[in-house]
Amino acid sequence: MSGTTAGRTRLRAVPKAAKQRLRDTGRVSVGVLGRRDSLAVFLAVTASYLFAYLYAITDIAIDTSAGFSYDMPVADPLARMFEPSPGQFSYEAIAFVELGVVNWVFSPLNTAIGLGIATLVGVNFAVSYLAISQPASCGIGAGSGLLASVPALLAGGACCGPVVAIALGIQVSSTLLTVYSWLLPASVGLLLVSLVYVAGKVDPTAV
Repeated sequence: MSGTTAGRTRLRAVPKAAKQRLRDTGRVSVGVLGRRDSLAVFLAVTASYLFAYLYAITDIAIDTSAGFSYDMPVADPLARMFEPSPGQFSYEAIAFVELGVVNWVFSPLNTAIGLGIATLVGVNFAVSYLAISQPASCGIGAGSGLLASVPALLAGGACCGPVVAIALGIQVSSTLLTVYSWLLPASVGLLLVSLVYVAGKVDPTAV
């Protein structure tokens, strides 16, 4: 009986520990944004990753001859922005923007998805930076957040994957193409797991 009672006690303790871990993760994630050094890491990584994501899905292109202009040729932008475009988790653009050296085919939903993932990547790196800077947290590297963010960039090329394969004369199986549809949610899941793991190595009272 004593063994059964101890087992039940341990099972009841699991949800409490999980809730506490999530609370600590939230405190650490918010806390790192209140420090100048980790906030700088967050902003730099978030901006860089968002640019890389939009570049991967070809919403952004480098053009040194670009000027500065804005054009919205769509009659009903609200309806157009929800129309899916070729590729998983990709939606139609409503405007064209020139930003000096960049051409941006602006899709609000693509940008929102990219910003959401970029924010998770940025928080991962900011928390990883804090973990590295604490002597008690040796062995935790920013690479955990980096590896978790890679699938989303690969998913960004999903719409171009079949075209590139055809151009190279490669016959891509339907199974491989199906994998693209899982990359984006897989990236989000990995980023969340990575964040909980790394945040657990940081003392919540230190932020």
